[in-house]
Amino acid sequence: MTAPLDIEGPAAPPRSNGELVFAEPWESRAFGMAVALHEAGVFTWPRFQAALIARIAAWESAPAEGEGWNYYRNWLGALEDVLADGGIVFAGEVTARARTLTRRPAGHDHPDDHDHPH
Repeated sequence: MTAPLDIEGPAAPPRSNGELVFAEPWESRAFGMAVALHEAGVFTWPRFQAALIARIAAWESAPAEGEGWNYYRNWLGALEDVLADGGIVFAGEVTARARTLTRRPAGHDHPDDHDHPH
C-alpha cells in the first residue's frame, strides 16, 4: 500500500520538475514518517489528506505572526492531528520529536567515514 500523493490541489507536496522538494532534512523525515505510518496501516490516506487540507486552510485564514508559509509545518501538524485523534500519540509529541531532529547537526545520522561510497 503506497500513499496516493496529490499532484495538484492544496494537499499536493512541493515539487520541482516532478520531484519532491525538501528545504530541510526534517521535512523529508516528516514526510517519510507520515508515509511509513500510512503504509503500516496506522491511518488512512484520505484521513491524512483531510487533516492536511484543514491545516493549510487554517494557516491561510490566520497565518501565525512572523511565521512564513511552510508546507511541511502543516504536513507535520496534520500528522500530529491524525495520530492524536487516533490515540496513537499525545498532541505535541510528534512536533517535539521533529524539533529535536531539527537541532541535530547536518550529517549526524550518516558519517562520511562509513564503509560504502556515496
